Amino acid sequence: MDKKMDPLAIISKYYDTRSDAYHIVTVHSRSVADKALAIALRHPEMNLDLTFIREAALLHDIGVFMCHAPAIDCHGAADYICHGYLGADLMRKEGYPRHALVCERHTGAGISQSDILAQNLPLPCRDLLPLSPEEQLICFADKFYSKTNPDKEKTVDKIRKSLLKRGAASLLRFEHWCKLFLDE
Repeated sequence: MDKKMDPLAIISKYYDTRSDAYHIVTVHSRSVADKALAIALRHPEMNLDLTFIREAALLHDIGVFMCHAPAIDCHGAADYICHGYLGADLMRKEGYPRHALVCERHTGAGISQSDILAQNLPLPCRDLLPLSPEEQLICFADKFYSKTNPDKEKTVDKIRKSLLKRGAASLLRFEHWCKLFLDE
């Protein structure tokens, strides 16, 4: 069982709290957490772990500071697509292996090992697909907010168009989540 934690205290260990990167990551992550929790509360029959959803949603992008993304004030060396597994490594070191799974599995609508190989992505060669209902919900909620415009919620149609660029499997996962979480 994961111990109690303060997600913002963990983020502040890795980010200068006065930086644009800290502001962008925390605003984005709060939006994701709020959306995920709102959906979870509309589905009590799913018996989702609300505390975990809040914590993991706030921490899902903790690894972006290690990536090269100057538009969001991140000046690391890694490709942006690596932020999930890099954040997962941090969360494991912090002692939160369950939260780490959300970090490494939230990119896109999840990324399969076959997609990693076919697209020659700089990721660990394994399935990075959200499995638990909580992982899927956070991944789903994340699609509605970008870090370059963290206050504005995207439409379902805009998300669909974006995911189609990643392949049919990503879009199919998202469509399944729309039915599961939005009753669409």
